[in-house]
Amino acid sequence: MSKLIKVAELPDVPPGHARALTVEGQALALFNVEGIYYAIADTCTHDGGPLSDGEIQGTTVTCPRHGAQFDLKTGAVMGPPAFEDVPSYRVVVDGSDIKVEV
Repeated sequence: MSKLIKVAELPDVPPGHARALTVEGQALALFNVEGIYYAIADTCTHDGGPLSDGEIQGTTVTCPRHGAQFDLKTGAVMGPPAFEDVPSYRVVVDGSDIKVEV
């Protein structure tokens, strides 16, 4: 059964930035793209790189290790060398709280 867990507050993740989180034992990356928040697994499926350290362009993040790209909305692979998607998580903003459904 999934539940919403507070992971941050709005000022913690400014626009154009990401934050690495551990939620219920899972490594997640929380992204702010022009005031819209997205959460995906923080581990690249190609080589385990931290996606929270990747370059953000629109709703795509590029892994800092080998350049694999992932869609922040769905976790889908957008470019090699990764071929496997990462999980994505629903994000809810409640007042100034940011919550992720896990």
